[in-house]
This record gives sequence, structure tokens and C-alpha cells, in this order.
Amino acid sequence: MPMLDSNELERYARHIVLREVGGPGQAALKRARVLVVGAGGLGAPVLLYLAAAGVGTLGIVDDDEVSLSNLQRQVIHATPDIGVAKVESAAASIRRLNPHVAIEAHPLRLTAANALELISRYDIVADGSDNFATRYLVSDACYFANKPLVTAAVGTFDGTLTTIRAHERGADGKPNPTYRCLFPEPPPAGTVPACAEAGILGALPGVLGSLMALEIIREIVGFGENLVGRLVMLDARAMRFETIEYGWDPANPLSGEKPTVRDLSGHSSPSPRKRGEGRGEGD
Repeated sequence: MPMLDSNELERYARHIVLREVGGPGQAALKRARVLVVGAGGLGAPVLLYLAAAGVGTLGIVDDDEVSLSNLQRQVIHATPDIGVAKVESAAASIRRLNPHVAIEAHPLRLTAANALELISRYDIVADGSDNFATRYLVSDACYFANKPLVTAAVGTFDGTLTTIRAHERGADGKPNPTYRCLFPEPPPAGTVPACAEAGILGALPGVLGSLMALEIIREIVGFGENLVGRLVMLDARAMRFETIEYGWDPANPLSGEKPTVRDLSGHSSPSPRKRGEGRGEGD
């Protein structure tokens, strides 16, 4: 079990006195390796709260640079960081917050060629990506790598969150649902506007990203009931949370009875974009 030094014992004191976490739970957090895809609106609170919680190693995947329009919601970055690679800016913020956290920066875009190898290095993945191509790539790669996934998405005033352990079976013996059980295919191109076009309420990804961090900590420590097979939906206009249950779909193309997705070769790389320009779905 990783030893906590005196500074860590004081830093994590409010965790350690929690019966559901305690010393063993904090040690599990220190051992954990979490990959966060996207250092934007969702990734910012995920990274900050996981670092504050004492997750031992955080991997950060993002190929973008900080732009002024990011700062309305991407709170891990600051005005002096404009023009700096997001992985570098995020890493600097994490170091200021908690020097006990190891940071592995990956200034790249996930592709079919690199996703499986990269994801395989970590215990759990948090997907806060800003485009559908990456979201499906990450969920498929987690399935093939046997890794749990916490994934969220936000719109202008709404958001969703779920946990996927599609490589495992539930208590009933059936396979756990995949992301493709919820959404078999991405929506047609152009039907979901980017946040640069539609706008986004700045605090909204902060709420969803914080919930993502909570789910990841739950997965690592092992308390309570996770969101496998449950989708949390937030309507920020009405400040209403709803949770719907979903299950394994035998017709899903990844783990169904007649799978058609057998590897990552069918994934095309997301199209290039201008620096500082997000696409909105997870921004």
C-alpha cells in the first residue's frame, strides 16, 4: 500500500476521517492512474478535483492551445496561459494545487492508431472530449482495453453523465451496456451545433465535470452505487436532474450478439481544427 507522508496525511485529512474512504481508500487514490481526455470545460474540473483528491497519476490528452474564449468555462486555465498548450497549462495548475500528483501530458489527438495503446496504460478513463468521433473512439477503445469509462457531454443548458464498464458482466450475468447501447451511431454531421455557434453556459461543464470526478473517485475507492446502466441528465434551465436506466442491447454493434465493430480500424481521425476552436459537445 502506498505510504502517505505527514503532509499528505494533513492534506487528505477530511478524506481519511470518512468511513467510506479512510486510509485504504486514500491509498487506492494514490495508486490510481487516470487518463483524462480533453482539458477543456469538462476536463478542467475533473483534473482539479482528482488532483485535489490525491489521484497518484493523471494523464492529460489534448492537442489544443488556450484561447481567450475558453476562459469563460475552462477554469484550469488563466489569462496568462493564452497561446499555451492546454496540457502544459493544466499541468502547471495541477502542480500548484498538489505537488504529490504525477502528470503525464499527451499533446495529441486520439486516433485509431494510438488510442488503444495509450488507454491501456491507465486504470480508468474520463472522457470530456468535444466531438463525437473522439467519444466513440474512446468508448470502443476502453471496451477493447478492458478499462472502465466515465463519460459526460454538455449542450447549451443541458448535460449527461454515465459510467461504462462494458468489458464486464452485471449481477444478472448479462454483459454491461456499452456507450453504443445508448447511442448506436453518432448523429448526422451538422445536426449538433458547436458551442461557438450555439453558446454554452459557463458553469454547466463545471457541474458535469465535478460529477465526473465524483464518479471516478467512487470507482477507485469503491463506495456507494455507481452509474453503470444509468444515465444522469441535467436540465439547467429548470435545475432538474433525472436518471434513466439503460441496459445491454443485443443488437449493439460492439458487444452485441452479432458485433460488427471488432477493432478500431473503422474509426477515422477527427478532422483538423483551428487552434483554440472547440466543437461543443463536450466543451
